[in-house]
Amino acid sequence: MSDDEDGGSLYVLTAVLMTPAQFPSILGDDFPEACSLLGVAPARDGYGLVLGQDEEGARWTVVVDDVTLVAAAIASWDCGMEYDLSPDERTIVVSLAGWPLELSVAASGIPAPHDPEQGADGTGRVPPAPPSAETWGPVQRRMGADQVAREWPDWQERVATDGGVAAAEHPGLARALEEAAGYTRTPPPPGRVRSSFAGEGARTLRADGAGWSLVARTGGAAFVLLDEEPGEVLAVPRQGRPDLPELPELLAALDRVAVRPA
Repeated sequence: MSDDEDGGSLYVLTAVLMTPAQFPSILGDDFPEACSLLGVAPARDGYGLVLGQDEEGARWTVVVDDVTLVAAAIASWDCGMEYDLSPDERTIVVSLAGWPLELSVAASGIPAPHDPEQGADGTGRVPPAPPSAETWGPVQRRMGADQVAREWPDWQERVATDGGVAAAEHPGLARALEEAAGYTRTPPPPGRVRSSFAGEGARTLRADGAGWSLVARTGGAAFVLLDEEPGEVLAVPRQGRPDLPELPELLAALDRVAVRPA
């Protein structure tokens, strides 16, 4: 339990990191875009997002600059250990009404989760809210790529058994690969390309651009999702156009320019 910036109690439900290498991708294609959505500057070390409810049950997202504290809390919770996440008031950057993420939990003994009135946080902003599952757009496209990353063995098996789900000459796929290759020559904004440990010497790559998202494993397969293809997951051929690098070379080059968790 911690205090919000108005001095009231905040019942902490969860927390997430928002750094150039690790941020909720539903917030943007890159780290600066995610920061802009929350109204904060893209600090080099990033932030922690603390999600909770006040004594009246209202949803609040508290942005703090003590990334180490939030990382320690998340690591403890992941190990099944208790951790009292109580950020110091001096670390609070802004308190925003609402939650940008969907939560299935709520604090006990207080009213059900609800958004406070617009303007209650002093910003005049519409409270952030989880994205709708009824539409398809950039947010849903990025969420789909995250899901493919989580379900990687299943998608890898699809490639192995049926060769994937897309033809090599799809124009949107070609455009995404051109832009991804461009990232290897001209560094994109922080967080556009991210690399995380995947075991056995491989890395999971996530890259995003205008209208597309890529998820891949170095030395393995790659998939692209497009704004123009609702719900579709396109497999990237290992050998494509002669003017573009072959897939293993492209993934290795993307991994070299990607940001990585500290």
